[in-house]
Amino acid sequence: MIVSGCMPERQKIKYPEAKKDTVVDVYFGTEVSDPYRWLEDDQSAETAAWVQAENKITFDYLSKIPFRDALKQRLETIWNYPKLGVPFKKGGRYFFFKNDGLQNQSVLYMQQNLGDEPEVLLDPNTFSADGTIALGSISPSDDGRYLAYSISRGGSDWNEIVVMDIQSREMISDTINWVKFSGISWFNNGFYYSAYDAPKAGEALSGSNQFHKIFYHTLGTNQSDDQLIFQDANNPLRNFYAYLTEDKSFLIVAESESTSGNALYAKKTDRPDNQFVKVADGFEFDYSVVDHIGDQLLVVTNYDAAKKQLVLINPQQPEPENWTTILSEKENVLQSVQMVGDYIYAEYLQDANSKAYFYDYDGNLVQELALPTLGTIAGFSGDKGDNIAFYGFTSFTFPSTVYQYNVGTDESTLYSSSEVQFDPTAYETKQVFFPSKDGTKVPMFLVYKKGLELNGKNPLLLYGYGGFNISLTPSFSVSRLPFLEQGGVFVMVNLRGGGEYGETWHDAGTKMNKQNVFDDFIGAAEYLIAEKYTNADKLAILGGSNGGLLVGACMTQRPDLFKVAIPIVGVMDMLRYHQFTIGWAWAGDYGRSDDSKEMFEYLLGYSPLHNIKNGVDYPATLAITADHDDRVVPAHTFKFMATLQEMNSGKNPVLVRIETQAGHGAGKPTSKMIEESADMYSFIMYNLGMKPKF
Repeated sequence: MIVSGCMPERQKIKYPEAKKDTVVDVYFGTEVSDPYRWLEDDQSAETAAWVQAENKITFDYLSKIPFRDALKQRLETIWNYPKLGVPFKKGGRYFFFKNDGLQNQSVLYMQQNLGDEPEVLLDPNTFSADGTIALGSISPSDDGRYLAYSISRGGSDWNEIVVMDIQSREMISDTINWVKFSGISWFNNGFYYSAYDAPKAGEALSGSNQFHKIFYHTLGTNQSDDQLIFQDANNPLRNFYAYLTEDKSFLIVAESESTSGNALYAKKTDRPDNQFVKVADGFEFDYSVVDHIGDQLLVVTNYDAAKKQLVLINPQQPEPENWTTILSEKENVLQSVQMVGDYIYAEYLQDANSKAYFYDYDGNLVQELALPTLGTIAGFSGDKGDNIAFYGFTSFTFPSTVYQYNVGTDESTLYSSSEVQFDPTAYETKQVFFPSKDGTKVPMFLVYKKGLELNGKNPLLLYGYGGFNISLTPSFSVSRLPFLEQGGVFVMVNLRGGGEYGETWHDAGTKMNKQNVFDDFIGAAEYLIAEKYTNADKLAILGGSNGGLLVGACMTQRPDLFKVAIPIVGVMDMLRYHQFTIGWAWAGDYGRSDDSKEMFEYLLGYSPLHNIKNGVDYPATLAITADHDDRVVPAHTFKFMATLQEMNSGKNPVLVRIETQAGHGAGKPTSKMIEESADMYSFIMYNLGMKPKF
């Protein structure tokens, strides 16, 4: 389909009027005004009216982009292919998720044996007509009789746990409410989970989450009768997560107060009167129990190993001098460890690409898992003592593919391939390293059509995250394909603050080092312009959550460098973020405005909301958020965009798209993902001056 016609006239948009209050906060003697504080109230009629008015202007603008509908049709076409998850074994059965193509939610299937015809066990598309009630985590019981699973409504982080009898497919009466940041760990006739007390009326989506607790639920009883297993009544801002070793010999509790670093507790489960033993203090280092060997715990930790190591710890003598090292720290970052077959399976990250190896229990290398190309292992499942395993693999031009692996013979066979309408041979991917402002070499991946001309005129989309020890690795994205098909260049940069090179790389982008992250991103843009991939009028930037903060900070620091900015569910108010829901847990990366005068001034110096200046011509902006986002509350985006609309002096549109019945992103139905992608990419392409032909 070829779309032609005149582009809508570019003119300054009349934005909804937003009242300004005289709210002023004082930080260490410095007054900071917050005139749009009223937009923090997600329950008020005023906020609802503002949201409605903003959406009307935004969707009116988007509807005038002549190729938007054709782009949506193209997305629906290429999205419509079967997608299979990595199978896993539990209770003597195999389970996997599959989406036929355009189903709003993926369906859970079950097989007794691998050769059997799969049967539908749970179809989340039946939960709601519009797909906005989503399946969260699932946990089959060890005897294969029950399936416990959590569901989320409208994209909220709040979950409820329900239980199905697998044989009859009937739900039993057990329902657990106000669950958040929790696993479901079966033990005997019930399971462990984490939850909060019920929030006050009207505060479910914005109130601070405090006093997390671990409970044990016995099947057939009421939640009010659940046994309290772990809590800290003196420290309300901590989270607790319970899990068991594979044979249920040890119950493990991880205690955290931020997104990295935890304390570790363990107790043997052979007697009910056993007490928890503290295995490791918090909260400077990470500790994660893989399993146990005899009476010792096999633990992955970055204690004395910034890129992580694997050690054996005796809970009765947990001091580091008593540890036995199984896998010492290596040049590459240790990402995860499992017990598979008769070996230890370890995944590493080498320059943001996956590597995987099998070791014996003494840490001697047995074999490397041969991968199809440079890219990402997207899930690996296997059991101790079982030679049959499965793994997924993906890269920028390598659609997600599932392989069956025989651990004993070291053979991978294709289990499920992708049928997406896409020719990977027409594109190329390369990785380059560029110098940031302080000389640090930073890697980034570039993806584009073969034969790209370096004339400085190519439309380019720059994506980053840079925080919370999270690594960005190559992956396939259907929504990105139309942009690449139309000659766009996609670039993903591995900023400091992430986990690509271990804890040192992470620390270099936190707290008083956070500006390094923005300098890296700005440096990437400058490099791409200098190397004639693009120019400032053809450059768009994109990021979500902490990446939304990245986009907000960079567009306010260097509005001249970018033509389009897409901050998605961004953290925009760095002075007040910790006062909402789970925001306090981000202080390990950000610091807090009430920590010290120095920390306050540093946060104020880059906080996107507070660095919008009157009379500046800002990039064309489409901020995206959702009314049920209780991770990064929508007030961040609301206040940022109200301020930007007030102060922006140019004719570039600065719009906000507010999704309803959706949250931070998890569980979003396919229909909403396609609509959002069509809106986002049509906005990007139109404002970069692209004239796509679909």
